[in-house]
Amino acid sequence: MSDQNTKTSWKDKLHEIIYEADTPSGKLFDIILLIAILASIILVMLESVKSFDDKYHTFLNISEWVITILFSIEYIARIISVRKPLKYILSFYGIIDLLSTLPKYISLFLAGSHALVALRALRLLRVFRILKLARYLGASNQLANAIKASRAKIAVFLFAVLIAAVIFGTIMYLVEGEDHGFDNIPKSVYWCIVTLTTVGFGDIAPETPLGQLIATIIMILGYGIIAVPTGIVSAEYTKASGDGKSKISDEERRNLEKVHLNSQCCINCLAEKHQDGAEFCHKCGCKLHYD
Repeated sequence: MSDQNTKTSWKDKLHEIIYEADTPSGKLFDIILLIAILASIILVMLESVKSFDDKYHTFLNISEWVITILFSIEYIARIISVRKPLKYILSFYGIIDLLSTLPKYISLFLAGSHALVALRALRLLRVFRILKLARYLGASNQLANAIKASRAKIAVFLFAVLIAAVIFGTIMYLVEGEDHGFDNIPKSVYWCIVTLTTVGFGDIAPETPLGQLIATIIMILGYGIIAVPTGIVSAEYTKASGDGKSKISDEERRNLEKVHLNSQCCINCLAEKHQDGAEFCHKCGCKLHYD
C-alpha cells in the first residue's frame, strides 16, 4: 500500500512541476525550459550560417544533442504524469513537442550524400520549438480566442475583398490590356491583390491615365483593408481580456474579481485555469490530483 502511495505521490509531484507554474518548482522548471527553447532556436539560426557552422560545427552539434535529450526527457515526463497520455500526445502542444525533438534522431538513420537535401529539410523542423513558447505566454490564449471569435467576420470581409479584387482586376484588364502587361484577367486580379495589400512588387504597372487613376483608388482602399480586420480582432480581444464590462453587472464583476484562477492543470483532460483550492476539474469533473 505504501509503495502505491509513493508511486502516486511521485507522479503527482512530477505533474505539479511540469504542468503548473504557481509553485516554486514549477516556476523553476518553466524558466529552465524557456532558456533551453531560446538556446535551441539560436543554435538553429547559427547553424544555418555556413561560415559559423564550419568553424563551430562540433560545438553546435553537441549542444543540439544536449538540448534534444532534455526535450526528450521532458516529453516522456509529460506523458507519464497524466492519466490519459494519448490525449497529450495528440494535442497541439504534444505534436509540437514531438516535431521539435524527432529531427535530430531521424538524422541518425538517414546517412549518405543522397540524403543531405532531406536532412537539411528535417533540421528546419526544429524551429517548431518556438511554438513551445506559446504555452508560457498568458496572453496567447486570449489572442487565440479573439481570432477564433472573429473568424466569421474576417471570412466575410476577405470574401468581399476577393470580390473587389476580381472586379477591379477585370476593369484593369479592359483598360490596360496586353500591351501594358495585363495579359489576362487572372494576372490582373493578381496585380489588384498585390496593390490592395500595399505590397506593390512593381512587376506590373498601369501606364494609361485612367488605369493610374483606378490604381490610386485601389491603393487608398488598401489602407482601409488593413485597418478593418485589425479592428475586428482588437474588439474581440478587448472582450476576451475583460474590458467589455457592459455585459455584466457590478455585483457579478465584484464576484469575479474575488475568484483567483491558478495554472493548475488537470491530470485527465489537461484543462487549465482552476480556482484556488479546487479539488475537481471544471471541465471533466475528475480529481485534479492522483488519489
